Amino acid sequence: MEEKSFSDITYEQYLKEEKLMGSRCTECEAAYVPPRSICVQCFSSDMEWVEMKGTGRLAAFTCITIAPPFMIAQGYNRKNPYISGVVELEEGGRVDARIEGLDPNKPEDIKVGMPLKVKYLHTEVGDKEETFLAFEPL
Repeated sequence: MEEKSFSDITYEQYLKEEKLMGSRCTECEAAYVPPRSICVQCFSSDMEWVEMKGTGRLAAFTCITIAPPFMIAQGYNRKNPYISGVVELEEGGRVDARIEGLDPNKPEDIKVGMPLKVKYLHTEVGDKEETFLAFEPL
């Protein structure tokens, strides 16, 4: 049986294992990614781990030209922007993530509601490898 701790460290370990894990309230069934220890819908603390399928739809997006330092080192800048979006997951809940596989220089081609699937980005940040959550078109 899974441990009940919903720490960021545990969530990040699941990402490294390419598992999209969230929490679900056993009272009202609300789902959260990243996981929460308290439901913001009904305020219950009776939460459980749940593995998400990793599919959903784009709810909102923006094309970003000013990147954080580690992404600037990867080549992102005003001429090479990236897309950040909110994905509404099939199981419920929404998650912020990078959106890959679309052209950020043509935002008119990016459609809210388009189907997406999870993608895990394994990246060197400083002297360690980190895994970031991303989505790409189905």
